[in-house]
Amino acid sequence: MATPSIFKVLWRGLAKKCPHCGEGPLYKGWAREVGRCPRCGLVYERNPGDTWAFIVLTDRLPIAHGILVIYFRIGSPYGRVALYIQFALLFAAFVWTSPNRWGLAIALHYPSRRYWPDPADPIPDADRT
Repeated sequence: MATPSIFKVLWRGLAKKCPHCGEGPLYKGWAREVGRCPRCGLVYERNPGDTWAFIVLTDRLPIAHGILVIYFRIGSPYGRVALYIQFALLFAAFVWTSPNRWGLAIALHYPSRRYWPDPADPIPDADRT
């Protein structure tokens, strides 16, 4: 199996699928992490905190954006009610897309493991996928 392109890996993460094979789920249910791909055996997060920087990029920066929009009333010159509606929509979008953004964080971590491998890292061989 050839190494998938970065775009394919990121798409797999957004779709909550294994970044290695694209078939195994990242989560059971809404957001309970599986931990290991049942198809190819890839361990999604080898050490606790490995994906922390990628979670900051995919999760915390959108939160900061939402806070800035609400705090500075960007795009809401129509008053307080419009601001509350905007906040509710941002909050709903944030909660609804959380598992997808967390999957994207796992997918962003995968290329660093693939291109700069650690001998102790359990990335499955190409023939197992």
